[in-house]
Amino acid sequence: MDTSWWPGVLAVIALALVAAVVDGRGRSRRPARRGRRGPGRARPAQRPPRRGRRTTGERGSGGAARPGTAARPAPGEIWWARVPYEDAPAGAGAKDRPCLVLSVRGGTALVIKITSRHHDERPGVIPLPPGTVGDTQGRPSYLETDELREVTADAFRRRAGVADPLLWDRVRHLGGQRRRRAGP
Repeated sequence: MDTSWWPGVLAVIALALVAAVVDGRGRSRRPARRGRRGPGRARPAQRPPRRGRRTTGERGSGGAARPGTAARPAPGEIWWARVPYEDAPAGAGAKDRPCLVLSVRGGTALVIKITSRHHDERPGVIPLPPGTVGDTQGRPSYLETDELREVTADAFRRRAGVADPLLWDRVRHLGGQRRRRAGP
């Protein structure tokens, strides 16, 4: 019996196995190990821990939050959040509403309340274009610049978009003035 072809078959099988292993590593979520860490070698850098609340996605004009990702408010962004009432003591009551983030410090953000009701009698009410807050009905909204609130980071629910640059230039100074008056 002629067995001279067996080494050729074994070589083909060995190459197929090597190709499968290499291809599997390329598709793996974990990077291939390059080598062992010695006693004096540092650990490889790891991803920073996630901070903020997970979001459920969003609608509207361009939010960065995606399902299952960490979301943190940034100045100039419009968010839906649990905004505390004006006259309520801390933690006594809040309403889920859109707001414009002025500044973020530590675990709190200073925001401007956004409402769907126009109040002619109040100074500092700025009309916003319909759809700015990600409202599915496209109702007009109003920024009440005299209604600044401190909101904790865990109260932010969904990013609705980014403020118009002209609007942001008009109101961005309000956060600094309030923080300076209130102290650190």
